[in-house]
Amino acid sequence: MTHPATPRMTTPTHQRTSPAGVAHRPRLRSRARRALAPLLAAMALVLPLLLAPAPAEAAPYCGITWGSTPESSTATVNQPAPPGHLVGVRSGRHTCYDRLVLDVDGEFYGYSVRYVDLVRADGSGAVVPTAGGARLEVVAFAPAYDSRGATYSPVNRAQLSDVRGYSTFRQVTWAETFEGQSTVGLGVRARLPFRVLTIAGPGSSSRLVVDVAHRW
Repeated sequence: MTHPATPRMTTPTHQRTSPAGVAHRPRLRSRARRALAPLLAAMALVLPLLLAPAPAEAAPYCGITWGSTPESSTATVNQPAPPGHLVGVRSGRHTCYDRLVLDVDGEFYGYSVRYVDLVRADGSGAVVPTAGGARLEVVAFAPAYDSRGATYSPVNRAQLSDVRGYSTFRQVTWAETFEGQSTVGLGVRARLPFRVLTIAGPGSSSRLVVDVAHRW
């Protein structure tokens, strides 16, 4: 006699549950990674810049370290020697600068060179038109006259020297001589660095030199 098969009993499997909140951790981590991604990308761009060595400063043009502030001197002569007299104004071009030269037939008591809004004539104060983006007032403490009359009398007061084709100079004008000093207006392309030199010679003469750089 065959007995019917006994039904196989199976124990129901219970799904394991995680503590509260554990099931959501992967989702939270994903959100955190997404939130940090822009920050990490920004750091990747910025860090190389912060760690890179600072660039070296560019060398000054032609090694020039001049400025554009006024320059003056009142001790270029061994007083009480009489001052020399202005006898000429000329100019020249150089590799890095343009040069203005005031020739004096002796020593002079000093000079004053500065940028001004307008060049004005000695004595009258009248405006002397001077072309350029900026103007230098060049004063030599040496008159352009002696007891016999003028020692320097330009034919063209608006063009003491022909500066056509110069890199920096635009015009050289005569702003008169009065009470022991002579003034020249120097029109330049822009407010550029300059230097002033006094050079002895040849012989007993001397020169006031103004160099204006082609650029900063």
